[in-house]
Amino acid sequence: MSGPLLCRERVVIVTGAGRGLGRAHALAYAAEGARIVVNDLGVGLDGSPGADGPAARVVAEIRAAGGEAVAHGGDVATTEGAASLVRTALETYGRLDTLVNNAGFLRDRMLVNLDEEDWDAVLRVHLKGHFLPLKHAAAHWRAEAKAGRTPRARVVNTSSGAGLLGSVGQGNYSAAKAGIIGLTLVAAAELGRYGVQVNAIAPAARTRMTERAFARAMAAPDTGAFDAMAPENVSPLVVWLGADASAGVTGRVFETEGGRITVMEGWRPGPGADGGARRSPSEAGDTALRLLARAEAPGAVYGTGGAAGEEPATGR
Repeated sequence: MSGPLLCRERVVIVTGAGRGLGRAHALAYAAEGARIVVNDLGVGLDGSPGADGPAARVVAEIRAAGGEAVAHGGDVATTEGAASLVRTALETYGRLDTLVNNAGFLRDRMLVNLDEEDWDAVLRVHLKGHFLPLKHAAAHWRAEAKAGRTPRARVVNTSSGAGLLGSVGQGNYSAAKAGIIGLTLVAAAELGRYGVQVNAIAPAARTRMTERAFARAMAAPDTGAFDAMAPENVSPLVVWLGADASAGVTGRVFETEGGRITVMEGWRPGPGADGGARRSPSEAGDTALRLLARAEAPGAVYGTGGAAGEEPATGR
């Protein structure tokens, strides 16, 4: 590798990096000079045990291209798995600079058919699987800062349009992805003093998790035209957010798809009214209706046929 590489010498963890977006991120970071810890548990689309070890294949791809990488097969939604993930980076490469939280799977059901087990499993892998690696990485970076070695650390979390707008048939996934946005905002506020920037992306791309939504795009012949749904389109922003070049950018959420990048602006105060005293229920309702008449309409939930589109917003 030669030339001005954006992530030369940085050590980057990517969870769920055996396939799809995670694999694309790992390869893109390696191409920019980073040393990669490729985490993947190797499970199926619904989280059931898999028959192969995709992390090792991605490591082999990176090494074949002249890069450095090591595989980690632990469960990042457990304390030991997350702790060993950070230890792997430190013991192999002596440092940790960037954490990309990306692991996840789907168990889609309409709410009335959604089992408690399916709710818990999806919240566990997405939300807890973000929290625990972040916690253990942050503990390391805090210790470094307190020892006078303030890092230039980066965290990139993976939310989804489903977390921003909701997605019919994905109540568990939408709740988890919305929770990741909240976690991102808190982490950015708490960890900035230790030299850590935390941002989130809400990607849309063609992966195992979106193969039904993008079935026609997947079946389209290769004409050499720009493939807007390729997961590799998302990775450049993720690499930049994980690099020194993104200094000063933290607590932000970016929607990204194809060649488009959008800075998402979350809940902000809209129209309001203060009557200076307690209202009756009827008065409260009248006030609410007047305010709603002045407010912007919310975006359509994915799957309702509104402006947001018919298909689920799953990004991976």
